[in-house]
Amino acid sequence: MDTTNSNLVEELQLPNEERVVELKNLIDTLRIADEIAEQKYLITSSELADLMNINASAVTSRGDHWSWRNWVVSRVRREGNQYLWQLERTES
Repeated sequence: MDTTNSNLVEELQLPNEERVVELKNLIDTLRIADEIAEQKYLITSSELADLMNINASAVTSRGDHWSWRNWVVSRVRREGNQYLWQLERTES
């Protein structure tokens, strides 16, 4: 069984209340992403990784311009040893 399928099996085994809490957390995450995009905030690789719940190196290895859920993610500039990213909401 691959990782995706095992994660799905684990999620389905969670009690309903826990799944609802996870969905609420997801909605909060998506609202935060929307606010970041609307306000045109720049965020660091580590902040973006936290938002996406992935490792920071996975963010930087994706390149300068890519999609995540309902947003286009663009590497805007580098400040010191940090890349700064901007989110733009897509129409889909």
